[in-house]
Amino acid sequence: MKIKKIIYHATLVLISFHFIACEEFITVDAPNNKLIRSEVFKSDETAQSAMRGIYNEMYMAAFSNGSRSSVSVLCGLSADNLQSLSTSNIPRMQFQENEITPDNQNNFELWQGAYHIIYLTNSFLEGLYTAEGLSTEIANRLEGEARFIRAFAFFYLVNLYGDVPLILTSNYRDNELASRTEETIIHDQIISDLKEARELLSATYSDGEKTQVNQYAATALLARMYLYLEDWSNAERLSNEVIEADTYEILENLEEIFLANSTEAIWQISPLGDGEMTTHTWDGAIQNIDPDLWFFATVKLSEGLIEVFEPGDKRLQEWIGYNESLEVYFAKKYKVINSSDFPIKEYSTVLRLPEQYLIRAEARIHQGNLNGAMADINVIRKRAGLELLSSNTVDIKADALMNIVLEERRKEFFTEWGHRWLDLKRTRRSEAILSPGNPSWENTDVLYPIPQQERIKNSNLSQNTGY
Repeated sequence: MKIKKIIYHATLVLISFHFIACEEFITVDAPNNKLIRSEVFKSDETAQSAMRGIYNEMYMAAFSNGSRSSVSVLCGLSADNLQSLSTSNIPRMQFQENEITPDNQNNFELWQGAYHIIYLTNSFLEGLYTAEGLSTEIANRLEGEARFIRAFAFFYLVNLYGDVPLILTSNYRDNELASRTEETIIHDQIISDLKEARELLSATYSDGEKTQVNQYAATALLARMYLYLEDWSNAERLSNEVIEADTYEILENLEEIFLANSTEAIWQISPLGDGEMTTHTWDGAIQNIDPDLWFFATVKLSEGLIEVFEPGDKRLQEWIGYNESLEVYFAKKYKVINSSDFPIKEYSTVLRLPEQYLIRAEARIHQGNLNGAMADINVIRKRAGLELLSSNTVDIKADALMNIVLEERRKEFFTEWGHRWLDLKRTRRSEAILSPGNPSWENTDVLYPIPQQERIKNSNLSQNTGY
């Protein structure tokens, strides 16, 4: 069987072990379409191909691909950045109005997509641990990559749903009736996986493509994790490691940031995960509005988001468009709406350097280093073409400076990976920000409901309060 076939279908090869209690992995390349696990992991080449299959699946899984049921879209609707263009689309309107029902299909696809990726990484790690034909260097790197991907999926599950089942095996008999695990235990597992990944991965990208994770990707996500846990010293320490690395830079040209292998990007997802039929990202297809095919548009930016931008902010000029036909604003961070051209122009950007500056700024504020925090904020404001903060000209206290950090996070990361929704939640500002425009808001809305489809299959899954 050709290696390139294993690359494209590796996710099916891996996930089949979850569905059948045997030692065979199945691809779709009939008639000779069965590979035992030892075959998948018999060489460095085939093992790396299987890992590439998991990366490909990140573009296919609903939670991570930037499409209608992705973290970026659904969390943007839940916060105050995105709005549905169709008020008759009930599933999307439920997210926008924070009135999600347990049987919401988008919510189910979000949950299912994240666990699908977790099952794949678990199956991959199990095969890797028993492999005998791999070099130590390759085996270590692949383990680090798989642990990172698993931690990434769990990060979003625990922050969106609270207590969730901690699935660390591909044994479906054990998993199908798994109960929910306390958030703190999930947090510990994420930190453990990311620490292991940091040790196992190198600082370089093995194939030169940022669609594979490296040590700095693990460090960046771990810095975010510590920020969410309010471990300010570790958040600062780890974000500083990424900032001080020679690998990344803040790009002055905003048009270059979301390009494939941008020097600002830490980790990206390639649209080739869907094969070679299309070469545009879902981010571009969903968020951007084609001037001629505007009637296919799904979401728009909220007026409230537009209003927070200061005059002269380059992000307002370069990342936000206005459609005359619909009379709405839309995100145009990604310029390619539809393409089958090569080379691929844009990758979906998951982690990028500005987040690390704002993580460090926030951590510094909480530790009393306001001048250091202003310096970090100014890196972002300078690139945006805005007036820089100065202790000589602005009497800024910690609370005021914190508000500036959170405002810069909103302006920098709107439509990216649910940052605004999770920022409101972790800083306990959801009610203050969202309830004035939403009379049905309840504090329990900060967590999404456990999908009813999953609870029907698993009687041990309890529901979140309020649903």
